[in-house]
Order: sequence, then structure tokens, then C-alpha cells
Amino acid sequence: MKGQGGSGQVLDTPLTRLTGVRHPVVQTGMGWVAGPRLVTAVANAGGLGILASATMTLDRLADAVREVRDRTDAPFGVNLRADASDAGDRIDLLVREGVRVASFALAPRRELIARLKDAGIVVIPSVGARRHAEKVAAWGADAVLVQGGEGGGHTGAVATTLLLPQVVDAVDIPVIAAGGFFDGRGLAAALAYGAAGVAMGTRFLLTADSPVPDAVKRVYLDAADTIVTRQVDGMPHRVLRSGLVEALESSGRVALLVRALRNGARFKRLSGMSWREMIADGRAMRHGKDLSWSQVMMAANTPMLLKAAMVDGRPDLGVMASGQAVGVIDDLPTCAELIEAIVRRAAEAITAQRSAVVGGP
Repeated sequence: MKGQGGSGQVLDTPLTRLTGVRHPVVQTGMGWVAGPRLVTAVANAGGLGILASATMTLDRLADAVREVRDRTDAPFGVNLRADASDAGDRIDLLVREGVRVASFALAPRRELIARLKDAGIVVIPSVGARRHAEKVAAWGADAVLVQGGEGGGHTGAVATTLLLPQVVDAVDIPVIAAGGFFDGRGLAAALAYGAAGVAMGTRFLLTADSPVPDAVKRVYLDAADTIVTRQVDGMPHRVLRSGLVEALESSGRVALLVRALRNGARFKRLSGMSWREMIADGRAMRHGKDLSWSQVMMAANTPMLLKAAMVDGRPDLGVMASGQAVGVIDDLPTCAELIEAIVRRAAEAITAQRSAVVGGP
């Protein structure tokens, strides 16, 4: 059923005006998790839902975009890999289908930003450093998503409370805060820092509308600790602490490489990519990064290790990306309930602070 509901409370920010959503709350593009079901629920609740395309073939992405469009009139976005060999084809798809927002896990090239903007698509790259925000802003990005070290998946070492004000002061485009957010108090705090909204991954993964198997959600709800490891794909990756992760941490280079090659072959079959295309993607990943070829091969682990948990329901065989906020999440609301509660609590916090300042000495 099409429509856009959600809380009657409105927080008008540069993010809501830029994207056309009702609330300044973004659901991030989590691989195997952020599919049509979750994105539609977020969009209909008034937030900005983002489809994760990195784990989809081009044809599957086309089907997913059309499924969301059939189920909501609200704006939504698609997360793209700027270094993917078929990035141009995916951008063509977004243009044809009238997708409102394109987000990127890594900074896209200047020409990709220009191409999207020429088509009227809002461009929101994710960054983990002030200099990266300055670069994409100079290239014409419409907004930037800043993730601090508390966030799940690929992450940096600087806390959101330090990184966010640096970026807000450095650029004149809307800044979305990510990393450690889970409720309305966090949204109010981000707005006080000068952000235009917040983005959350783990909090939306743990909703009734998330497609993640219930048994895996229970593992998240029972979890109290995360770990940052390089043994998944060679780059810092925040995940739940588990027996598999501890085994990866203690594995030697040869064992890791054998595992990577095996999982790379599985992903090749699943994605339909050729070895040539996978090698091209590996070269793109290696460009500009201090990664050895063995680390690039390890990156083939990521899609299949995530799929084992998020799709197959086997947390014992997979890796579960998670932000540090997992330790304070203990329920599974619908996206509508979650967003309504976040916006209401944020508005209450803002009002209370205003009253305290006005009524104080």
C-alpha cells in the first residue's frame, strides 16, 4: 500500500528539504539487509530509506527499485559502489527509474557526481574524515554523511562527537551524522552540533521490518560487545564478537587466503560476475589504498560472510556487522514506531533545553 505516514511531529531541517522526506532520519544501505521490505517501511514512516546495491546484480537492483516504487510514493535512495565496474550502468538505472537519492560508501569520482546532479539526483557520499568531506563538497555533492568510529561495518578511529563538528565547520552543505545513534536524544544532540539529521544502521537492522532472520536478531539483542577487525577484508570492520571472528583473528595468512578464494568463488556464482570483472573490482578497491593483493582477495570474504548470517540465518558461519549502539538496543519496533518515537523524543529534548536556557539564570 502506497503512502507516507509517521509522526505528526515535524523537525524541518536542510536534509528534509533537500530530499523531500518528512523526518531527518536515514536508514543506511546495509548489504543483504536494506532491501525493498525495509526501505519501503522506512520511506512510508517518513524517513529516508536506502537500498543496498553492492550485494545485488544489476537486474536484481532494477527489480528492487521498481518494487519500492510500487509500494511507496515517498522518496528513497540507492547506495552505490563508486569503484564498481558497472557503476555507470547503475547510475543509468537510477536516472531511468527516477530515484531521488544516490549515496556512496566511498567518495565517488567528480564525473559521477556531475552525472547524477545533471539528472536531478541528490548525491550523498559517506566520509570518515574532514578532508574527504571538503573534497566531495568541492566536487558538488549535495550533502555528506559522516560516520564516526562507533558505527558498524567499515569504520574509522575518530569518535562521532569529534568528527561531526569538524565536518560541520568545514563544509557548507548539509551534514548527516552516523555512528552511535539509536534514539531521539541522539538526533537532538546531532542537531545541536549542527547536523541536518542522523543515519542509523544497527537500529534499523533491529526492527520488525528488517528481513534479517529472527534467530540472528536475537544474537544482536543479546550482544554486549563489538570488535574492530581487519581479518574480514583487510580494512577496519566493526562486527559482533563471535567464535568465527575470534577464529579469523587467530588464523594465519595462508588460511585466510584459502578462505577468501573459496568465498570469492561462491560470490562469483551468486553475482554472475566473471573472474575478469572481480579482478577489475579488486584493482579499483586497491587504488588509493594501502592494500596488498592478498588483502584484496580477502575482500571477497565480506559478501558471503555477511550473507551467511543476514540471509541464511547462520551466525556461527557468518560475520555480523554492528555499531556499538547494539549494547543499548533491546527491542524490535516497526520502522513507523521507531521513527515516531525518535522524532517525538528529539522534539521533547529540544523543547526542554530551550526552556532550561530561557528559564535559567
